[in-house]
Amino acid sequence: MKNKQAASKKKAIPTAQQHLPFGEIKKDTIIMKDGTLRAVLMVSSINFALKNEDEQNAIVSAYVSFLNALDHPLQIVIQSRELYIKPYLEKLAQQEKEQTNELLRVQTADYRSFVAQLVEMGEIMSKQFFLVVPYDPLSNKKRSFFSRFGEVLNPAITVKLKEDRFMKRKYDLDQRVRQIEAGLTGMGLEVVQLDTQSLIELFYSTYNPDISFSEHLPQISQMQVEQ
Repeated sequence: MKNKQAASKKKAIPTAQQHLPFGEIKKDTIIMKDGTLRAVLMVSSINFALKNEDEQNAIVSAYVSFLNALDHPLQIVIQSRELYIKPYLEKLAQQEKEQTNELLRVQTADYRSFVAQLVEMGEIMSKQFFLVVPYDPLSNKKRSFFSRFGEVLNPAITVKLKEDRFMKRKYDLDQRVRQIEAGLTGMGLEVVQLDTQSLIELFYSTYNPDISFSEHLPQISQMQVEQ
């Protein structure tokens, strides 16, 4: 009897997923609980200070044109994390162990020690840059107001039950993504849209920064997701 009560209490405890703003991730798209969609782009950086004056002016001009072409909001996310060098050091240690040339073995050991001390003393940080592209049915000006407003009345059920409606929204979102990719590429930036696996790993590492270093997520096909 006590075991059943304990099990029922454990089941009643809300999971962390219930407090997150998104309800599902599929087809390289985040489905928010309010029925809106999100796509996430990983973007490279530019060392603006190293460019000459003409190159800087060209980048600024391209950036202004990019902003003027937007008719929807964008979210810029910058993640700063302490550089996780342990796997690389372990690889160097293995190479050192397998090295048959004594001189190369000593040089590998010295290099491994140098890298470890450099990271420890300098607290080197890695940065990743993301653009979050939203899609809200109410923002689609090509459709009538009443058509767009009807989808918002009960968006969570609409997205969950009607795949065709989700695909229509995703099509509009993909159009935005292509436009943004073209604008950023024109500034000399490299852009990659995160797929479903990458999105899950991004949220996993964001909400579990310590655990994600030691416990890596399996592939989507190997995951068991609770409904």
